[in-house]
Amino acid sequence: MKKIKIFFSLLALIIVWPLTAQAFCPVCTVAVGAGLGFSRWLGIDDTVSSLWVGGLLIAVSAWTVDWLKKKKINFLGMAALTYFLYYALVFVPFYFTGFIGHPFNRLWNIDKIVLGTIIGSIFFFAMGAWYNYMKKKNNGHAYFPLQKVVMPVGTLLILSFIFYFITKN
Repeated sequence: MKKIKIFFSLLALIIVWPLTAQAFCPVCTVAVGAGLGFSRWLGIDDTVSSLWVGGLLIAVSAWTVDWLKKKKINFLGMAALTYFLYYALVFVPFYFTGFIGHPFNRLWNIDKIVLGTIIGSIFFFAMGAWYNYMKKKNNGHAYFPLQKVVMPVGTLLILSFIFYFITKN
């Protein structure tokens, strides 16, 4: 129980630490990375940890696409290729080391790491897109401070609690 309190205290600190906002801001990426590391340290189920892997992959991919565009590097399919390469950099080693595909590491007949990453990616991306939509509707302003961080990271936290109880033995 003490480890869980430490985890959520540090995660809360990361979420509220002020930084300037960017496409999936640094706070989001740090919070996602911290969430992943701490969940593995706590021995939390792979589905929960993988939610954070999905969020991290989306954040880093989006950052890379933005960076490439700022450097005037743009070609047909660049964004898709960037996302594909980041996911491949994670899943190819997982596959060849046997980290993915173990028959007893499944939920709903899907590998827990794959399932968690897919769900985390979808929700993290969707919350980022929803934030941009809401900001546009509010004349380019967030509805509350750190909304850009709270929406995607908060969603991963909620999903983590849900999957924690789903996978709890």
